[in-house]
Amino acid sequence: MRRLRRVALVVDTLELGPIGTNCHLVRAGRDATEAVVVDPSGSEAEIRFHLASIGAHCTAIFVTHCHWDHFLGLAELAAGTSAPVCLPRDEEPVFRSPGDFYDGFGIAVPAYDGEATFVAGGETIVAAGISFTVTAVPGHSPGHVAYHADGHLFSGDVLFAGGVGRVDLPGGDWQTLLGSIETVLAAYPPETVVHSGHGADTTLGAELTRNPFLAELQNDRASGD
Repeated sequence: MRRLRRVALVVDTLELGPIGTNCHLVRAGRDATEAVVVDPSGSEAEIRFHLASIGAHCTAIFVTHCHWDHFLGLAELAAGTSAPVCLPRDEEPVFRSPGDFYDGFGIAVPAYDGEATFVAGGETIVAAGISFTVTAVPGHSPGHVAYHADGHLFSGDVLFAGGVGRVDLPGGDWQTLLGSIETVLAAYPPETVVHSGHGADTTLGAELTRNPFLAELQNDRASGD
């Protein structure tokens, strides 16, 4: 059995693709040469260039959900690195045939037709010497998942600094999203660092305290419900 190193994670975040979606490169310390790429939102060349600049290579690819900007570089990066891929189970059709869903956007999203581990929440995945737990967080999209490791939550488009994921896209639902945010607030401590799909990092505690979209959860906690 491979022993995991208990060190502080290092996360490099790149804003990639047409709308500046966050791609997170996760390593088990600054000297680690293996990295997990969360949400490959740009080209393989962009991602691998940055990995080379920090002395690392991609050993796994995780995707939080099936919106096109979060897996724009998936097929290319997987083919170029042969890294194993982890995808949300309930959204497999979108990864396999993105043209069926996104042709109207005017953006060509390469289909991913390779092997994958499909997750739905509750799984533990070890990659790059790091143990990640998977949490189901639907609401922004039907099969959305988040990945947690050592005090870091890779939340995709569920929760942002000062905002939450939109629910006006197919499969979106406000009450479901709010329930998902409540789930992660209950599962992880307030100091958990949230690496979102867009914008700056934040913490769960900061968002519960000041995020205007979470007023309902704030009131419930204040009243003891």
